[in-house]
Amino acid sequence: MNKFFLYLFFICCTAILLGSCAKYLDEKPDNLLTSDLIWQKRSTTESYLNQVYSRVILQPDDYTTLGGSDETSCSLPNVDIRKMVTGNWSVQSNYWNYWPTYYAGIRQSIVFDQHIDKVPSEELSDVLKQQYKSEALFLRGWFYWRLLRQYGPFVLLRGTLGLDENYSQYTRAPFDSCVAEINRLMDRAAAGLPAAWASTSNYGRATKGACWAVKAQLALLAASPLWNGNPMFAGFKNHDGTALAPLAYDAAKWKVAADAAKAVIDLDAYKIYRNTDDGDGNFDPLVSYRNVFVSNWNKEIIFSSNLAGHEWIWGMEVRCAPGPAGFNMQCATQNVVDAFYMRNGRTIDDPGSGYTEQGLVQQDDPAQWGTAKDGVNRGYVKGNSNMYAGREARFYASVMYNGKPAVAAPTTDDRNFFSSTQNTDGRGRTEFYYSGKSGAPITNRPDMTGYLVQKYVSPASNIRNSQVSYRPYIHMRYAEILLDYIEALNEYDPGNPDILKYLNAIWSRAGLPAFETVYPASVGNQEAMRKTILRERQIELCFEGDRYFTLVRRLMMNDPKQLAIYRMNVNANDNNQGFGFTDFYNRNLFETRYWANKMYLFPISQTEMDNAKGLVQNPGW
Repeated sequence: MNKFFLYLFFICCTAILLGSCAKYLDEKPDNLLTSDLIWQKRSTTESYLNQVYSRVILQPDDYTTLGGSDETSCSLPNVDIRKMVTGNWSVQSNYWNYWPTYYAGIRQSIVFDQHIDKVPSEELSDVLKQQYKSEALFLRGWFYWRLLRQYGPFVLLRGTLGLDENYSQYTRAPFDSCVAEINRLMDRAAAGLPAAWASTSNYGRATKGACWAVKAQLALLAASPLWNGNPMFAGFKNHDGTALAPLAYDAAKWKVAADAAKAVIDLDAYKIYRNTDDGDGNFDPLVSYRNVFVSNWNKEIIFSSNLAGHEWIWGMEVRCAPGPAGFNMQCATQNVVDAFYMRNGRTIDDPGSGYTEQGLVQQDDPAQWGTAKDGVNRGYVKGNSNMYAGREARFYASVMYNGKPAVAAPTTDDRNFFSSTQNTDGRGRTEFYYSGKSGAPITNRPDMTGYLVQKYVSPASNIRNSQVSYRPYIHMRYAEILLDYIEALNEYDPGNPDILKYLNAIWSRAGLPAFETVYPASVGNQEAMRKTILRERQIELCFEGDRYFTLVRRLMMNDPKQLAIYRMNVNANDNNQGFGFTDFYNRNLFETRYWANKMYLFPISQTEMDNAKGLVQNPGW
């Protein structure tokens, strides 16, 4: 059978055995269990649904967060992402080849929908059957949505396929048809799901809010320049001449996107999380922002994969941790560091911001931002560069920089492990300078940037002892929906007061002043607010995968500003001057990345193209 459709083919005969139940079920019943027997028990039916959920891919393992955009770089020189950004990429490369993975999930969701009614009522109630059907519909729509975002128009399937199918008849559906199908699935799923789950036992399951959030993200993609009258897609057609991309710009699509995001807001099921929600007496912007990602659950989460002891947690934390315990692998760039605001809400190039790169902090100042309940330092450490002083709270929650105390090191001994003898003081200040414990030559990472991603690292973990704490991986959260809403709103109604209302909701949690008190001339100015909103996405959603897709859908990936990647002067020999070596803080051009417009869409693997002759390849590949 052709490989592409093997992922779509249902085991249609009850005489065919499941070759290995472990492939389809989380729980493993009798090894001789046949497809019909799956639907005789609640436990095996639920296990099948869990397997469909397992197809939901965690983005920290993919191109969006490891160096596909200007916010990150991988310090390992020969990994796929480094090849991709130098143009070493073809249809045979199979970089992040999620096409078959998503179709495996689609196939399984169809199988589930077709067979769940076989489960005896004494095993599974009609109420639960309807709920599970709705969850499977959501997952099918989710996989289609992910296909559309990465590859563009997909092959639309309404049912399972037989062994004797003529696979050449299956062609890619036009973009608008793909959008309509995802919306149809999400509407059907939403009808059978609650706005949000009240019980912790259901966290991680689909909800009405998740369905509508996908619709909002989908509408924003459809309204954006990539798919809204993009002339680059004029020749993007099926073999029969069917156009796959809409070539006429439609301004009304921005209103559709705004309305879709507003529908999620009006559910009143989600909120911007603050640490006081968990019982803290005093609001702390740093802890509030950080704990969105490392606490067990909060009202900002719309859809997540809830992980306990999952290898992703350890892998994510260790690759973001400094040496000698961590890998020094997932590096933040100077580009994203420069994007963060100052504490007063001003950009670092604003003369009124108070920003300076000259000199070092002369004394510890714990009064700045106060001291969090877990002793998080705000960057006012004696000997740190002044370029890291006075920045907004999200910067300190998201980025590890030279001289910053180590995270995921709970004891004094653990923290001292990250320090050289002359710096051992119980704080574990990270040593990215040349001769430091996390220095480029010592850790064999010459392609470091002088920064690491800290956002997903929990202070409750202990990297030194390979101990990590439980947390969800967030696929969609409420702050993103607010940004989707105001971005779309600004495109067709720039004077709408909701733009300022919801921007300030995010700024308030970040500890920033009201936007109109900082930049009053920007309010109501469409171009100025567009830049502000896109910058806000860059900051608020940093390292979550959004930056890559925002630059793609906005056709901004070919901007030289995004392709020139800067870092600190990590390879200059400090001659054991340590934190006093101020030349470290000179910007260096690390690399100028390659871009070709064909890269706005991933290529479909050549293997899939060879096996499914009805497919057309994405433009330029």
